[in-house]
Amino acid sequence: MECVICKNGTTRLGKVTVTLERSGAIIAIKEVPAQVCKNCGEYFLDAEMTKEVLKRAEQAVKKGVEIEVIKMEKVA
Repeated sequence: MECVICKNGTTRLGKVTVTLERSGAIIAIKEVPAQVCKNCGEYFLDAEMTKEVLKRAEQAVKKGVEIEVIKMEKVA
C-alpha cells in the first residue's frame, strides 16, 4: 500500500516496537507485525493487531506497572 504519511513509499510486512503511555505507565511492545513504509519507516497496524496491542497495554496497566516491555508472541 502507499504510505499515507510520506506519499513516496510503499509498505511491506515487518515488525516494529509500539510504545504507549497510559494512565502514567509506559508500555513497549516489541516485534509487533505491521506494514512498514520502505521510504520513511512509518508503520501501520491492522485493526486486529491494534486491538491486541491495546489489550496487552491495558493488562499491563491493571497489573500496576510503571514501565513494562512485552514481546509480542502469538496473538492470544
